[in-house]
Amino acid sequence: MADPKRDPVPIATSAPPPEQARAGRRAWLGLLVVLGPVLLVSMDGSILFLTMPTITHALAPTADQALWILDGYGFAVGSLLIAFGNLGDRYGRLKLLMIGVTVFGLGSAGAAFSPSPEWLIGCRVLMGLGGATLLPSGLAVLGELFPNPRQRAQAIGVFAATFAAGFAIGPVIGGLLLSRFAWGSVFLINLPVVVVFLAAAPFVLREVRATRPGGVDVPSILLSAGGLLAVVYAIKDFAAYGPSWPVLASGAAGVLVLIWFVLRQRRLAYPLVDVTLFREKVFTVAIVTGVLSLVAWSAAAYLTGIYLQTVLDLPVLTAALLALPGAAVLITMCVITPRIAERIGKRRALALCYFAIAAGLALLLPTTTTGGIGWYIASTAIAGVGYGISFALVADTAVAAVPADRAGAAGAIAETSNEIGNALGIALLGSIAALAFRVLGPELAPTLNETLDLAGTATVVSAAKSAFLTGLHIAMATGAILCAGMGVLTLRWIPKAQFQPDRTRR
Repeated sequence: MADPKRDPVPIATSAPPPEQARAGRRAWLGLLVVLGPVLLVSMDGSILFLTMPTITHALAPTADQALWILDGYGFAVGSLLIAFGNLGDRYGRLKLLMIGVTVFGLGSAGAAFSPSPEWLIGCRVLMGLGGATLLPSGLAVLGELFPNPRQRAQAIGVFAATFAAGFAIGPVIGGLLLSRFAWGSVFLINLPVVVVFLAAAPFVLREVRATRPGGVDVPSILLSAGGLLAVVYAIKDFAAYGPSWPVLASGAAGVLVLIWFVLRQRRLAYPLVDVTLFREKVFTVAIVTGVLSLVAWSAAAYLTGIYLQTVLDLPVLTAALLALPGAAVLITMCVITPRIAERIGKRRALALCYFAIAAGLALLLPTTTTGGIGWYIASTAIAGVGYGISFALVADTAVAAVPADRAGAAGAIAETSNEIGNALGIALLGSIAALAFRVLGPELAPTLNETLDLAGTATVVSAAKSAFLTGLHIAMATGAILCAGMGVLTLRWIPKAQFQPDRTRR
């Protein structure tokens, strides 16, 4: 039996009966208004992957600053997603949405005109603070707009597909913008959507509050965010500059703080993260899938963006167009995955997710410093199958694996897993590539772009590109091995009796 003191109340209120009146034009207009910021939040997690070479030339960040420009946003969103879900329950979802979108817009404007790497990192974190309010609050508002269960399921499906599409098209949009405008345009594009939302939301959305017991545990927020940041700082600094006592101390402190966070959640009556959910194997596999698939995707997108533009010297527009096939496969898989899961079962679908990603990453290993476009397109298309399955299946599998009264907590953790995975990919696999470049490169500078700016001969340029490519290969091989291993473990951990194919719909 569920313990009411341990099990958070789900974010959404209980489902209304099927005979509930169907939503009208106002509800669908409200969905359209909510989807704008949701698309921006997911798109801004990936839009810099193809634009980083341009930003690097403009602001000249150090190796670790470049990684923080990419990661600061994702860590802010991932660390605060569940906390802001609690705040919205207590103080009102629409109010939090309005505040969050405003903060997101201010951060975007500041980022567009950043004079230094430090300023850009700060603005990206500010954007993450705003973005962390949008996903849980947006879902709760949809529950109010669509009281009819069938329509609500359709609306949530559109919401999830939009979120996945934002991740997929982010690099493409960034590349297209840079082909005609300055790098700040990748942030200025957010402002029209922000203005439209702030103008329309008060008229088409209503305030939503949930009767969630307990308050927001501020120490838990500080412990989770502080522990993650300390560990990631240690990883990045080690990759960029090598081992040192401050780096080792930071890593050890971060691990201890995260352990403290987990122990605190086990003692709280109303925890920020209900860690007891991880006792269920299926739930754990689903969350690990959400994290690891985004680890692979973000690292591959970031490193191949540099490979295409800096190693192969392709224009940014060409790099953006080459990313389109993979984005199309990813979005298509988001749409058809529910039917695939009905036929082969969620157990096999989750395993297929891992094996497809592993195969896609492995296809990057034959790339060279003089060619590899075909391998890149094949890689993004094959891996896109796995990424699409992950986006479409993780949240549904996680929620289905736990009792109904814990569905809200499960859904929030599933959403957080994507954001944390997106940031960890660059922090972990990106740092592996950076470490390889530091060890194997010409030792002029810690990054490829800095080295090429200082290189005086063609020999040095060739050595730098070769070192970067070796780092990319090591990072992708590591990701492929991890994903293939998790695919095998998924088939072994999840009993065959669970999540079998649904034959009733045939």
